[in-house]
Amino acid sequence: MAPVNAVAGPAFTESRPLTDELVILMAQANPTVGDVAGNLALARRLRASASDADLLVLPELFLVGYPPEDLVLKPAVCEHARAALRQLAQDTADGGPALIVGAPWRDGALYNAAFLLHGGRIAGRVYKHALPNYGVFDEKRVFATGPIPGPLSLPLRGGGSVRLGLMICEDMWIEDVAEGLAESGAEILIVPNGSPFEHGKADRRQQLAVARVTETGLPIVYVNQVGGQDELLFDGGSFALDAERRLVAQSPSFVEALTVTRWRRAGERIVSAARGPIAPPLPELEAIYRAMVLGLADYVGKNRFPGIVLGLSGGIDSALSAAVAVDALGAERVHAVMMPSRYTSRESLDDAAELALRLGIRLDEIAIEPAVEAFHHMLAPVFANRAPDTTEENIQSRIRGVTLMAISNKLGAMVLTTGNKSEMSVGYATLYGDMCGGYSVLKDVYKTTVFALSRWRNEHRPDGMLGPSGEVIPTRVIDKPPTAELRPDQKDEDSLPPYALLDRILDGLVERDLSPRELVAQGFPIDAVRKVSNLLDLAEYKRRQAPPGVKITPKAFGRDRRYPITNAFRRAGIAEIEGGS
Repeated sequence: MAPVNAVAGPAFTESRPLTDELVILMAQANPTVGDVAGNLALARRLRASASDADLLVLPELFLVGYPPEDLVLKPAVCEHARAALRQLAQDTADGGPALIVGAPWRDGALYNAAFLLHGGRIAGRVYKHALPNYGVFDEKRVFATGPIPGPLSLPLRGGGSVRLGLMICEDMWIEDVAEGLAESGAEILIVPNGSPFEHGKADRRQQLAVARVTETGLPIVYVNQVGGQDELLFDGGSFALDAERRLVAQSPSFVEALTVTRWRRAGERIVSAARGPIAPPLPELEAIYRAMVLGLADYVGKNRFPGIVLGLSGGIDSALSAAVAVDALGAERVHAVMMPSRYTSRESLDDAAELALRLGIRLDEIAIEPAVEAFHHMLAPVFANRAPDTTEENIQSRIRGVTLMAISNKLGAMVLTTGNKSEMSVGYATLYGDMCGGYSVLKDVYKTTVFALSRWRNEHRPDGMLGPSGEVIPTRVIDKPPTAELRPDQKDEDSLPPYALLDRILDGLVERDLSPRELVAQGFPIDAVRKVSNLLDLAEYKRRQAPPGVKITPKAFGRDRRYPITNAFRRAGIAEIEGGS
């Protein structure tokens, strides 16, 4: 990750009167939720590196981190944030840049607020008007709705002033706030954000910004947070558009950066004075991969784990998870464990060893057969000679989970789970077995995307990755048929449709909320749709007990998609495609 004082664009070394140019710095920064003192220190470092700017814009609720959830209901949190805000305001008495910074603010009710700090004081504040209450957002639980704000006046060091139209994140997604600001005299729109990543969302943000510029005729500066917070990953991608809807600055994604935007007056309008740095958009697979890496790095770092431990099976899911972990944390903080049973193939053992060698990670081998035999003898009186079934398969998985958790408890590293979204969708995972762990980088990644990401990583090593370049995942791991190796000659497709078909059905059922009947009408095989739909509903209780993981898609399991465990409606859905009422 780039240092927090990195500047995208020309450094501030020249001395100039600020009579006809306005310099706004977009501070794409990575705060930590609840670390008010640390976030205050970060804001001060950013401001110190921007001494020749007029205005430094920080992301939404920066002083407490976003999203703070119910943490802001604790009076002490808001008191600490208010004290930090006053200290920042006092800093601006030095004649340096003004600040826009977010913090919770209690004014009768509790508001999501943004503040203009200038001249040693809080020069103005606005409250967020549009509180998102969908998907991962539930701000209406903790914040009150603010009125549509008016503009705030920023005096310039060289004389004159500019009227800032301050909108907080979701306020840009509706028309009312921007139009109200324009009608009340704003000259430029400033948007501090905490907008989480999901693939395809960056284009949507810019389209909405274009709409606001078109409606108001005002330029817009959009500043987004970067970094991981539990299951959410903030990708940055801050940008600025001029009044002609042209992109005049674009911050890189997934890294901290200060990005320069320059403006000047042209009659009654604020126009771009110079085109700033414009980072190119990332290809989809690189964006997903970087999201997984940053999400894991911040989850481990902010929660102060020394590293991670994971089970390495010789399969593609654990291989990709290990590659992500090394890129995020470095090889020295990744500990892999191979736990063979009587069903583990020589090929899997060799593939796990080769992967560990290529990544440069520690690999221990702990055979689980003694524990399997112990459970067999221990349970024999209760099982009464019943034929083996999935019970014995799950015991193997749970022994592996216990083994990894024991290593975690003893050595301190967090267990990284390796299951993907396809498996979690249909319950092809074992509670207290392969679902054991503290975090997952593949939780919101379908199996077909796992294959694509593995091939992509073998061909690319993005800047900032800590792992090696070249083919880090052996080709045989990618090419061989997936298997859990819990019984003789087992293959995933013995129990599931081929992943190419399964993932397309899941895309319809999960991402697009289509009914089984609609999917059959689109040409999907009725037997496959019936099976997948039924498995998806039955596995809800497992997903509720899964560890957190990086959000990648618009419908990540968790707060994005909240289904009841006890749910009889699924019977109606199956009846639909069978011709019932």
